[in-house]
Amino acid sequence: MSFNNLDTLYRQVIMDHYKNPRNKGSIEGDHMTVDMNNPTCGDRIQIQLQVDDGIVKDAKFEGEGCSISLASASMMTQAIKDKPVDEALKMSEIFSDLMQGNEVENEGIDLGDIEALQGVSKFPARIKCATLAWKAMEKGVDEEKQG
Repeated sequence: MSFNNLDTLYRQVIMDHYKNPRNKGSIEGDHMTVDMNNPTCGDRIQIQLQVDDGIVKDAKFEGEGCSISLASASMMTQAIKDKPVDEALKMSEIFSDLMQGNEVENEGIDLGDIEALQGVSKFPARIKCATLAWKAMEKGVDEEKQG
């Protein structure tokens, strides 16, 4: 597949997650909530996680922001649901490397639609948009561990 076709496909995936977000809403019952924002561009995200026995049983988000920020939150919540917390954190580490333009060894972890965001690394001002939800998830997990 040519670069232009791949770039177009990635844009379509991002816009699909932006226009048809997965896991947008609130979790009922016991869960953790983390609010974060990106004051540079005005993105605001709230991540809710339900973790039982070290497994992310549910993940949802609410927020306002650009297409990259909200698409990334949609992709992240989809990717980490039903995964061990350690795997979710490893995904976040891989995603951070991807955003920094580093070579990524995903160690058998399927990133799925998240790979569509790799082009964001060419636009440093947008990296914070793409990583906002991931940073919120990391913060929530850290706070839960410190508990």
